Amino acid sequence: MTPSWAGRVRALCWVLIAAAYYLLAEQVAGQAARGFTPGDYYDLVSRSMLLFLLLLGFAGMGLVGQHQRQPLAAMGLVFRPGWRSEFALGSVLGWAGILATVLPVALFGGLLVHFDLSLHQVLFLVVDGVVLAVASLTEEVLFRGYPFQRLIEATGPFFAVVIMALAFAAVHRQNPGVSTAGMVTTLLAGWLLGLAYLRTRALWVGWGFHFAWNASTCLLFGLPVSGVTLFSPVVTTYTRGPMWLTGAGYGPEGSAVTLVVMLGLLVALARVTRELRHRYALPVIVPGGLAVDIDALARRQHEQGMGPAAAPGEQQLVQILAPGANPAPLVKPAPAREEGP
Repeated sequence: MTPSWAGRVRALCWVLIAAAYYLLAEQVAGQAARGFTPGDYYDLVSRSMLLFLLLLGFAGMGLVGQHQRQPLAAMGLVFRPGWRSEFALGSVLGWAGILATVLPVALFGGLLVHFDLSLHQVLFLVVDGVVLAVASLTEEVLFRGYPFQRLIEATGPFFAVVIMALAFAAVHRQNPGVSTAGMVTTLLAGWLLGLAYLRTRALWVGWGFHFAWNASTCLLFGLPVSGVTLFSPVVTTYTRGPMWLTGAGYGPEGSAVTLVVMLGLLVALARVTRELRHRYALPVIVPGGLAVDIDALARRQHEQGMGPAAAPGEQQLVQILAPGANPAPLVKPAPAREEGP
């Protein structure tokens, strides 16, 4: 059902409220994390607190604004059968995508890899993995969760995907080493992640893709992820080659190769989520029209062809004749007369 103009305006107001709440939650999480641990664990604490505040705030908005009984499930964190497989599916797409981006650099450019296997760095490899998992889920909740769903109500799915993809690219505009190709790639990534939600009505595929892409880029290959080099404690890689191939300081996401890879990933996403779309994303057919009594209709057709059905308790006589014989009328025998003494 298409929402009314009043419903669209109300949904847009909730989008603005959610955006303002995010800015407030980000400040609160940062200040609180500095009070708890200003050292190496700052990112872990601040991002975890921000995720908690977003889940809490968006769930409250869903309860108050849309009367959602299960607001976390409504925003896409629904623990339905196979949700782990959906996360794994997204992870495979993310891993395949970054591999297709880095492989041309290794073949036609150059990769200079440096390892630091000290105990401290190995320990923070695990910590940074958790940080990346929390950070990617936070971005999915923010850009594909409650605000995105209200934006769909306000503008429709197409414009909602476009607007959120632009916002997703805008928050990366100040990252180190940003370039035009990097912005276009980030825009396409936002588009892909928005489609992942629309086709599955959950965040698992998008979260898996987002986490696998980021973790593979920095933890496995030691390259910048959207210009950020804070998450490469063990492996650090320097690239050699033109900017259109390597992405320079912005990392693989700033290369022209990644643009082609992203377009291929959009096609791959549409294919691998086909079953999930049929299961969860197609509109529910609501029956309408007049009620039809199938049993009464079948009984009426039977009586038209075979005659009225026998009443309960009454015996029905069936006459079986040879082919071509004329049926004799059936006469019901009269009841026996009782004779007097």
